[in-house]
Amino acid sequence: VQLVESGGGLVQPGGSLRLSCAASGFTFSSYAMTWYRQAPGGERGLVALITSTGDITDYADSVRGRFTISRDNAKNTVSLQMNNLKPEDTSVYWCHVHGRNYWGQGTQVTVSS
Repeated sequence: VQLVESGGGLVQPGGSLRLSCAASGFTFSSYAMTWYRQAPGGERGLVALITSTGDITDYADSVRGRFTISRDNAKNTVSLQMNNLKPEDTSVYWCHVHGRNYWGQGTQVTVSS
């Protein structure tokens, strides 16, 4: 199993980033997928979830209305569009296979002026 995140970086408050996760080694379309994040000194927490078919999504209250999770089962990718970023969104972000112990290597998102 391999999950490879990309798209992190440094952005100013109010800006946008799009994270992507390329999955391989398992039947991607059979699993719900999630994005987690962990800020320095904090705990890892769930950011967003999308069902295997993509018909249902859910978000942490702190990002609802600003972040959008999506997936492309034909390309085995899951994405996280992050808009109106705030300094408190600064974290390492991971994609994760829901219900399985499969994690990517993480990508750093830093929101700072």
